[in-house]
Amino acid sequence: MPIRFLNGQSNVFAAANPFEVSEYVRANVGSHSLRLPRASDASASLSHRRAGTLDLCRLSYGAQARVLSESLGDIYHAQFILQGYCSYTLANRTLDLPAGHVLVLNPDEPVDLTYSDNCEKFIVRIPSAMLDDACTEHRWFKPNERIKFSPEPQRFEDIDSLLLLLRLLCEEAESELATPQMLQHYCRVVTTKLMVMLKHNVSMVAPTRHAPSFERLVNYIERNIKLDLSAEDLAHYAGLSLRSLYLLFEKNVKTTPKNFVRQKKLEKVHSILSDPGQACPNVTAVALEYGFSHLGRFSELYKSTYGVLPSQSIRCRQPQAGR
Repeated sequence: MPIRFLNGQSNVFAAANPFEVSEYVRANVGSHSLRLPRASDASASLSHRRAGTLDLCRLSYGAQARVLSESLGDIYHAQFILQGYCSYTLANRTLDLPAGHVLVLNPDEPVDLTYSDNCEKFIVRIPSAMLDDACTEHRWFKPNERIKFSPEPQRFEDIDSLLLLLRLLCEEAESELATPQMLQHYCRVVTTKLMVMLKHNVSMVAPTRHAPSFERLVNYIERNIKLDLSAEDLAHYAGLSLRSLYLLFEKNVKTTPKNFVRQKKLEKVHSILSDPGQACPNVTAVALEYGFSHLGRFSELYKSTYGVLPSQSIRCRQPQAGR
């Protein structure tokens, strides 16, 4: 049956018993508890489609229902209330979600939702990897390992462009002409738009404008090259999470912050040992000054990088120094 997101009435649904809907939820959401009134002759309704890596579903329980679950695994659930209302119980309060509002349920968080008897909802299930990929592609920075959306519901009228994209995705999911590549392209666009329009804990400030760019981080490292700079130090300076810092270095230099700092230190030591114009008491003094406390490992690293031992670099410059 067609999904017809935000279009049509409940008669576009396939009729279903409320407990059949519960079995669908169990198969696609995970372990949960569905509480329905014992005496109810109301029928539920269900319409479901896969579109690339996103799962689209419109359903109604046909009676007042309460859904309980310990967590949603590794999937985000964007719930669009089309009719009736939903109550979302948190640890310290209960939020009312009337028709025309959307709420995103985060993975690894308990779920306690109560739906009115006339409630109809549209759900988009989004794997966490899709959101991570969007952050990497657009260089958005996450302060924590897990993206968390705000529990505060948002109104449809504030996210009209997202709703338009979802309508298009539903149409493509039901089209015989849609290819898997086309559907996945729509999925990426919808995921990005969802991140742009809904509230969450991801910083979406472009790093080249306001947040420290990679070039500024390199300048910071070079200004403080004699210090023992850790990844945590760099993340604190840049105002980034460790994960975002590692992504930034991987994108720009294909290595870790630790390896990059070590390479910069080694370049500085090599410059001092090789340049007759710079004071150089001995190899040990220079190596220790730049944080290479294990001299054996330092010599191995130096030779593997420059093809000669540190002492050879000094000997090669001595004749020049006497000229």
